[in-house]
Amino acid sequence: MNLKQSIIIAAILSIVSITAWELYWRSQGYFPDMDDDKYHWAATRAKVDVASESDVVLVGSSRVLFNIQLQKWEELTGITPIQLANAGSTPLPIFHDIVENTDFKGTVVVGVTPPLFFSTTFEQAPPWTRASSRSDFYKNRTYAQRLNYRLSIPIQKSLAFICNDDESWYDDINLKALLKTIQLPRRTAKHENPPFRRFQDIDDRRNVRMKERMVTDTAFANSIKAVWKSMLTSEPKPPPPDKEGTIAFFLKDAEKFQARGGKIILLRSPSDGFFADLENMAFARHDFWEELVKKANVPAYHYQDYEGLNGFQTIEWSHLSATDADLFTENFVNILLKDKIITNLKTN
Repeated sequence: MNLKQSIIIAAILSIVSITAWELYWRSQGYFPDMDDDKYHWAATRAKVDVASESDVVLVGSSRVLFNIQLQKWEELTGITPIQLANAGSTPLPIFHDIVENTDFKGTVVVGVTPPLFFSTTFEQAPPWTRASSRSDFYKNRTYAQRLNYRLSIPIQKSLAFICNDDESWYDDINLKALLKTIQLPRRTAKHENPPFRRFQDIDDRRNVRMKERMVTDTAFANSIKAVWKSMLTSEPKPPPPDKEGTIAFFLKDAEKFQARGGKIILLRSPSDGFFADLENMAFARHDFWEELVKKANVPAYHYQDYEGLNGFQTIEWSHLSATDADLFTENFVNILLKDKIITNLKTN
């Protein structure tokens, strides 16, 4: 067999194999979408460097990702927010990056999830590194990495089996994730967290929506609750919150940002059940949120204080369904417009 025939046969086998693999995963309910990895985050972060005073940047943890819907915000104001929130992380390093490394002087919405916002300023702590590592990657990424990301976009949007998320979801379909599903005999009595399945979809603007299955499949939603409970009750326990350190760190950046004309909005999103009980016990509103608001002296919105924000039940104690997130965003934006905190460019 000559080289030309070998190449043709190899190409045919590759196409057939890829097609079969893609069709199999689509039959299992998977579809093409974007990965929420450091490359996607960095491409979004680049928008801040050219953003105007009219633009809005969102920072925070996963509640900002799930609950603020970019399309709905754009429909109401003519502005598409720049989504820089990161799951499981404090917003402090991202806000610090914006203050120190950009000239942006528009509006920053800071999501305050008490266990994360008030957690730490220790740079090696997970809530900090999960966010700061992405800022570091943005500053240090090479031109080859930027090109690789751009070339990957049409592939991610076309093939369901392409999966390279930074999170280690149990139901991911890359080789590493598939190997982890193989059950081997345990050699130690080490605690293992329940399987953490992906319960979100994300688009090319980093707009996150909860999967509809979370609403229709109670067992699936309960599996996410089991993960949260395991994370927060297993050993080792997280260190106590650093209220003084985190507030002082934030206030220093807030003062500098406001001095150059920037606006800050604080947002406390809804929580229920296990999360709400934990937050009320360990992060009492009057001790944490109220002190932050008083010292920051910026517009602040706690979901409990507004009818349009408190009429929602989170699906797994911490995040809103896609439908509720649309309405939550609409109500929140209308409150901001009514208070003249933001501007509607569609009418001005």
